[in-house]
Amino acid sequence: MDDDYERILLIKPECLVYKLPPRTSIRGYRAADWGLDKPQWTGRLRIITKNNKVEIKLEDKTSGQLFAAAPVDEFPGVTVEPVTDSSRYFVLRIADGSGRTAFIGAGFADRGDAFDFNVALQDHFNREKSVNEMLPDQPKLDLGLKAGQTISIKLGKDQASAKTRSKPKASGGMLLLPPPPAAAATQPQTPVVAATADTEWGQFASSSSSSNSQSKDWVKF
Repeated sequence: MDDDYERILLIKPECLVYKLPPRTSIRGYRAADWGLDKPQWTGRLRIITKNNKVEIKLEDKTSGQLFAAAPVDEFPGVTVEPVTDSSRYFVLRIADGSGRTAFIGAGFADRGDAFDFNVALQDHFNREKSVNEMLPDQPKLDLGLKAGQTISIKLGKDQASAKTRSKPKASGGMLLLPPPPAAAATQPQTPVVAATADTEWGQFASSSSSSNSQSKDWVKF
């Protein structure tokens, strides 16, 4: 998301633009051949980055209207070429967006502005190079199914594994014994009634009681 925003690397309020004469040597351009006292255009220079691309923009000082743009793929490189006789001037390859390109001369009256221009580009590309070295490209994993491939999913757990779970152990390493079975309920015993008439003692008791009753009828003399 942050790459969609335009980030400014450098702004210089005055940049001088010159029309390049035919090159007279294969060694490079010389700024002394440009007529430095008569620039073709004077305006603002901005170096911006957007979507990981660097671009040098030459704009009007007042309205901000774009005069020319130079996409920079690398530095140093073809887009920004230094001249052979000065550190304040360089050659820009500008593009109109339709594929057409042209070369113009550009520079600064102040040597410090030219130094800031070079440092801004160098710092950006050095930083990009360091990031790319720290994070090398890794192959992307293809997690999609190819033609004919299927996936089988086993639901539920093995019942046998559930039965073999270990029983809980008591502290100290002693096994917990199962509780003893409930004691059988004792049936209440029926009380035994002492025999009265069927036993010998019962007959004896009855006879003694009858004799006592007879003795009361006896007449004493």
